[in-house]
Amino acid sequence: MKELLDDIDRWKAAGTRIAIARVVDTEGSGPREPGAAMAVSAQGEVVGSVSGGCVEGAVVTEALAVLAGERPPGVISFGYSDDEAFAVGLTCGGTIRLYVEELDW
Repeated sequence: MKELLDDIDRWKAAGTRIAIARVVDTEGSGPREPGAAMAVSAQGEVVGSVSGGCVEGAVVTEALAVLAGERPPGVISFGYSDDEAFAVGLTCGGTIRLYVEELDW
């Protein structure tokens, strides 16, 4: 999370809304450990990583949907047997769960 702070501070100073996605659980083989985080600005800028690249695009889409009010904050899951997760590239054989929410100043 520390590597995100400079960008988060910059976005905050500009009045930009931000969503945070954090790995909260993994089962089996997972690309990142719980605590890994990604920040997404309302303009679509991204810092950090929750999956080492394999589901980042789908997480950005979910984060932007939270910022737009199109989905409530909450847990999203990606796993090898999940057709959507496989389509976005989670092929490590495990499952990751992320909590996605808007950053509340």
